Amino acid sequence: MSRQWGVKTALTILVAVGLFPYLFMLTTSVKDNLQFSENYWVPVLPFHWENYATAWEQIQPYLLASVIVAAAAIVLIVVLSLVAGFVLARYAFPGRTFFFVVIAALMMVPSISSLIPLFVMMRDFDLLNTYPVLIIPHVAGGVVIGTILMKTFIEGIPQELFDAARVDGAGGARLFLSIMTPLSLPVIGTVALITINGVWNDFFWPLLTITENELRTVSVGLLFFQGQSGTEYGPMFAGYLLASVPLLVLFTFLSKYFLAGVQGGLPGSH
Repeated sequence: MSRQWGVKTALTILVAVGLFPYLFMLTTSVKDNLQFSENYWVPVLPFHWENYATAWEQIQPYLLASVIVAAAAIVLIVVLSLVAGFVLARYAFPGRTFFFVVIAALMMVPSISSLIPLFVMMRDFDLLNTYPVLIIPHVAGGVVIGTILMKTFIEGIPQELFDAARVDGAGGARLFLSIMTPLSLPVIGTVALITINGVWNDFFWPLLTITENELRTVSVGLLFFQGQSGTEYGPMFAGYLLASVPLLVLFTFLSKYFLAGVQGGLPGSH
């Protein structure tokens, strides 16, 4: 019993430490500068909800750019990694193990090592200050982890389902669309959440390749929002909070599928 109390206490402390920045951000977002300077840590009345209207007006284009980049990257990553994972998991061909090892080895390559070659390539293709310059690196990196997760998950689907469908005359395309894809929704959700998290938190690459304000993603846009707002801490923290809400909501509602995809099983099957 004492051991359980110790574990619960430790977990409570970890949760409190993790949530504290959000609570501080929430209380600060409804203050004006005078309230912020006089009552740094604690909430104080009256609440200035108009800070959120100011913040929304500023970060709305950045959120839109992030949504566009995330949606395009998710579609491309899911399609490419789903096909690659299906082929590697269900088809035997010369070099299959070699190709999978090469894909897995790409995870060992630091992303910073390809930064300069990637920038030069994007510049030579005249893609700077465009959406493709933001989407392509996420797709290139996301397909690697996506293929590994897809292959691992698909290998856990009983082979009998595919054999029965082949007996009924189903070809490769039918197996892919009618059996494998519906059963792979948990891992598709996992890949989608990983991609969204990567797009939302990517800072250096958009800062390096984008100079047009309407193309900036939310992580970079918040930096310029801070500069525009100066010392207006209330709207600035309201902008931080609004920018984090989409990820929190998505993970709250899709966490079951995220964990199922990582574990390699269907939700509720464990």
